Amino acid sequence: MPKIVREPIQVYLTPQERAELDQVAQEMGVSRSEALRRGVRALEDSGYEGVLRELADDGLVTPPTAGPGEPPPSAPVAPLQELLDGLAEDRREG
Repeated sequence: MPKIVREPIQVYLTPQERAELDQVAQEMGVSRSEALRRGVRALEDSGYEGVLRELADDGLVTPPTAGPGEPPPSAPVAPLQELLDGLAEDRREG
């Protein structure tokens, strides 16, 4: 069986987003990392194409422009709940 290689990623969360992540992970009985992995897979499995591309086009997320561990300067940050609400709305409309 091939070994799974994972790469670290750094995400900046508000205290509310961190609490939501902790709550979801606890309810699922998994680590925060696993909850995030499952969230990414759920987005991928949803059939909704171009989530990050559309967010970037709207200026809500930007590629990193600074060194590791530093948020991009002056980049707006969309709250997690806002992103989830937008995804839910898109699913209802689709």
